[in-house]
Amino acid sequence: MFTKERFTVLLAQNGIFVALIALIAFFGIVNPRFLSWQNGQSILQQISDLGLVALPLALIIMAGSIDLSVGSVASVSAIIAASTMNATGNWPLGFAAGLLFGVFAGAINGALIAFLKLNPLVVTLGFLSVWGGLALFLVDGATVAGLPEGFRALGSFKVVGVPIQIIILIVVIVLCWFLLNKRPFGRELLAVGGNERASFLMGVKVKTVRMRLFMLSGFFAALAGIMLAAKLQAAAPTAGLGMEVQALTVVLLGGVAFEGGIGRISGVVLGLLFVGVLRNGLIIAGVSQFLQTILIGLTLVVAVALDSSIQRLVRSNWNRIVKKRQAVA
Repeated sequence: MFTKERFTVLLAQNGIFVALIALIAFFGIVNPRFLSWQNGQSILQQISDLGLVALPLALIIMAGSIDLSVGSVASVSAIIAASTMNATGNWPLGFAAGLLFGVFAGAINGALIAFLKLNPLVVTLGFLSVWGGLALFLVDGATVAGLPEGFRALGSFKVVGVPIQIIILIVVIVLCWFLLNKRPFGRELLAVGGNERASFLMGVKVKTVRMRLFMLSGFFAALAGIMLAAKLQAAAPTAGLGMEVQALTVVLLGGVAFEGGIGRISGVVLGLLFVGVLRNGLIIAGVSQFLQTILIGLTLVVAVALDSSIQRLVRSNWNRIVKKRQAVA
């Protein structure tokens, strides 16, 4: 039976979809060019690097943790990759070196948080500064250009007319969805996020789950930074600046509970599209980069407020549904 309580829960869990449609309609009215296929493809390219960071971050938050170092990891990985490429002339080697650093950075976060029980917010916030400083130190604040032709070609490479960045994003979306919904690992990370102590008593290897998640996050943050360098034809030490804030905005807009235990990959994808549409629409409307940053920040504040309100609303209405069922029984 479709009751008022069920409708409220459904609306609360899918509000981002309604908001996305409204935002697309608004910018389409403001500028009809916004609705073109070319602009749609441009939006997907623009959010590709952000998506590579946001999707693993969503899994970490579902598991009751957080990683704020992703932006700096992306920057350092890109610098290491670009510097190695220029030094050796071997761009696949540089690519691998950048990815290896990402896994290393994630492993450090995972070890400190999972095994030493340090606060994930403090640890990753600290490494946000550490890796950000390292990126600047390695190149003395300069941008690394003159990258090998093969790597630069990767930035504009297309498969049947679709940019490689979009294809990689789709692959990562499918991978994260598969991990969360079709593998025991997905059930384990949700259990850890819902109740770490109870999941441990049930036999879940909590430390292993957290370690894998942070290494996964580091790997994809590195991939995001390297692919961004390929797209821009250069690696800048500040390329990942603010990426963690935007990724967190995407995750919370997508309905992932900040306290952990709740979340869907489909919601994160909608949150990613919302941020991409907002950013692209503001650019087309001629809004300055500074004002865009302010609006993205305000969106994060709203997302946090909505996250808290929605979780309370969903719990309240589900409790009513359960009580009604018990009364009927």
